[in-house]
Amino acid sequence: MSDREARVVAQVDKKLFVGGAWTDAASGAVLAVEDPSTRETLCEVSDAGKEDALVALDAAQRAQPGWAKVAPRERGEILHRGYQLLMERQEDLAVLMTLEMGKPLAEARGEIAYAAEFLRWFSEEAVRIEGGFSTSPDGKSRFLIMRQPVGPCMLITPWNFPMAMGTRKIGPAIAAGCTMILKPAHQTPLCALALAGILSEAGLPEGVLSVLPTTDPGGITEPLLSDGRIRKLSFTGSTAVGRKLLEQSAGQVLRTSMELGGNAPFLVFDDADLDAAIEGAMLAKMRNIGEACTAANRIYAQAGIADEFARRLSERMGALRMGRGLDDGVNVGPLIDDKARNKVQGLVDDAVNRGARVLVGGGPGEGAGHFYQPTVLADVPFAAELSTTEIFGPVAPVLTFDTEEEALRVANDTEFGLVSYLYTSDLNRALRVSEALETGMVGLNQGVVSNPAAPFGGVKHSGLGREGGRVGIDEFLDTKYVGIGGI
Repeated sequence: MSDREARVVAQVDKKLFVGGAWTDAASGAVLAVEDPSTRETLCEVSDAGKEDALVALDAAQRAQPGWAKVAPRERGEILHRGYQLLMERQEDLAVLMTLEMGKPLAEARGEIAYAAEFLRWFSEEAVRIEGGFSTSPDGKSRFLIMRQPVGPCMLITPWNFPMAMGTRKIGPAIAAGCTMILKPAHQTPLCALALAGILSEAGLPEGVLSVLPTTDPGGITEPLLSDGRIRKLSFTGSTAVGRKLLEQSAGQVLRTSMELGGNAPFLVFDDADLDAAIEGAMLAKMRNIGEACTAANRIYAQAGIADEFARRLSERMGALRMGRGLDDGVNVGPLIDDKARNKVQGLVDDAVNRGARVLVGGGPGEGAGHFYQPTVLADVPFAAELSTTEIFGPVAPVLTFDTEEEALRVANDTEFGLVSYLYTSDLNRALRVSEALETGMVGLNQGVVSNPAAPFGGVKHSGLGREGGRVGIDEFLDTKYVGIGGI
């Protein structure tokens, strides 16, 4: 590491954050944090276990009644101070993120700004929690509707957006008046620990937030979810893990919100602005090195433009520079680990064995890190495994369709329904296809849909509930009805 990189890592406390204090794991265990671009160990952080989780839950339960009574404006001001601190420290936090996750520095800067915006958005929503008052239809009583925090929450975040996925959950929980326990991915704990320090500095009271990095997620989540004191689970991750967590949550009938896997179709009709479609495809495919649930997983180009689209996409993908995310001019960093790279290679090999052609890339990159070349595949058969599997890497399979009906059929032929993308210049087609796509979000002539001010989430096996937007805080609020008689 350079002196600058070592300084950035040294600034982060490496212990668990429990009940407002930094503490070693009860077992004394630590976990190593790796730089995926070099495979070198950046540092070690405390590795939480069941005992630490129950201490954190005790702290959350103690803090909940008092925190729920804190004025909404005060909760909002804490969030706004957190927003300001994130932006003031954007550069160091971006370096930290690139070191532990691998994304290029420019993208890491963008994520810090994106993450900060969730805190700013929900700082404004804290004072807009509304109830209601009305007269019963028979006029004999009154209805008083209250919105109250659900109580202590369990928040589980992935490694691919290590800061933004934290603030997207923490922001509304703080705004609503909930205490919380955050379990970040073990590959990227440093951003979560840095965020805990910033929110503490911003004035978040002791016990409201605990952060528990761990290499034994099941050993933490199962006892917390079965305890009875956690009242809400918010999870972002794979559909397979989400199903297991839903089963565990059923015993205590927990409120759950799930942002799960994706298999996003990207439809390009022959009347589309091809320049805009190529630019959108690059954004939808290569944001975060393709390691995003919103990544374009299946690119469908109408037959009349398919060859030209594939050629131009290959030129753009082939021009990307791969390397360590902190190096100048790098567009593509490493994948998170060898398991991820091996999965991507297996999907490419399967497609090629079924008849797909490699137009660019097609194999691991050079260097010690977990690199994979930006890849475009043409003539990909619908039977290829990558047509049904979330790739999570820099591979763009181009498939062909003839009619609008066929495009919708193949786009919707998946258990997932997070996001889809659509490029066309025909307004009627744009509205018709947007309505028919079975996804929670649609990018119409744009390659990025994520925005703190918009409701993020999917249908089918892609999840439950929504994060962000005006409805994002609803996941952390219960509705209470008081019937008033004798009036």
